[in-house]
Amino acid sequence: MVWFRKKKVFTTINKQEKKVDIPKGVWRKCEGCDQYITSEEIKRNLFICPRCHHYYVLPVEDRLNSLVDEGTFEEFDASLASRNPLDFDNYEEKLIKAQKTTGRHEAAVTGRGEIHGIPVIVTVLDFSFMGGSMGSVVGEKITRAAERCLNDELPLIIVSTGGGGARMHEGMLSLMQMAKTSAAIGRLKQHGIPYISIIANPTMGGVAASFAALGDVILAEPKALIGFAGPRVIEQTIGQCLPEGFQSSEFLLQHGMIDAIIERPKLRDVLKPLLKHMWLNQIALRVREANRKPALVAG
Repeated sequence: MVWFRKKKVFTTINKQEKKVDIPKGVWRKCEGCDQYITSEEIKRNLFICPRCHHYYVLPVEDRLNSLVDEGTFEEFDASLASRNPLDFDNYEEKLIKAQKTTGRHEAAVTGRGEIHGIPVIVTVLDFSFMGGSMGSVVGEKITRAAERCLNDELPLIIVSTGGGGARMHEGMLSLMQMAKTSAAIGRLKQHGIPYISIIANPTMGGVAASFAALGDVILAEPKALIGFAGPRVIEQTIGQCLPEGFQSSEFLLQHGMIDAIIERPKLRDVLKPLLKHMWLNQIALRVREANRKPALVAG
């Protein structure tokens, strides 16, 4: 009997390994589901993960494009820039770095535009500019925006996002912007000018404790972090454990601190009936006030 042994044949193929260089920023790992997603896919979806619906910070330009009618936004006060009034160490360097990174002078963008044909004044905070923190110029730009609304009788919309609150680099000059912006919005209320506050993640500190919380209508994005101090600071101060998620937009809605949670792609369509309804109420109020005034008697 003849045994045939199979002969192993080894074939060596010389392959030249080619390293494919993928440009930086093409892929990103989702913070919510740990899945890799292309940056272009995230951008097309308004910076929301299409798999787990995790919300990323929406850049100012994309925010404006998603809310304001195309070609109607005209920015004002763009040249206002912060200085270093207290000679705070490295503050000027931080400002220069933020200005180069964002291409703008400060963390607030203000301008006039239209939403579904309705003229409005819009302010958007830029999280990429020192965390959207509020310094003297941010407070000044928001105050000027409110004053324009008063003069032109236009609704005000502010989109807040900032993890830094009042900017410590400017000390009391920054802290007083809380009262300054609140007073400007108070004048709008006195004259019946609508103000809609939109709160995005995160909105903390002086921003959350001033103009962000003063809207006639307060809308928030899902799972947005909203509060004054962080949970660890609060727990250490009061010596108590806090409820889970107590600073989320869902918790605030449940306890009556905001009016509604609106998904980012639906915000623009929600604003249309709100603005129309608020304007109709304002017109009716003015008519009633005019009818109450005594008629002038000739002679």
